[in-house]
Amino acid sequence: MNSSKVNILNSICLIVIGLWGYLEVSSPTALIPVGFGAALAFCIPGLKKDNKVIAHIAVLLTFVILIALLGMRLPKSIDQGGLGLVRVLLMAGTSALSMVYFVKSFIANRKAKS
Repeated sequence: MNSSKVNILNSICLIVIGLWGYLEVSSPTALIPVGFGAALAFCIPGLKKDNKVIAHIAVLLTFVILIALLGMRLPKSIDQGGLGLVRVLLMAGTSALSMVYFVKSFIANRKAKS
């Protein structure tokens, strides 16, 4: 698996689970992950072509949503429990996995350059 495939997984997860959360709680803030997922989906063609600028934009978007999920949403979801916690953990998990693959990709590109 490479960073573009994991980014596809992450963007689909953010969009689908974000829409599920919105339909369940009807809160417009549940659409924030959907927006980030859509932005990450737009980065897919650039990632497949190994575009460095697009890769850095995707990393930034992934990092921001990961921090938002873990730092702001997770504590509230832990208090509330239920499916909201499962949704947040799934989105944070795919975002963390995506970050790992991005870092691995950057390290591999740096080693190949040397």
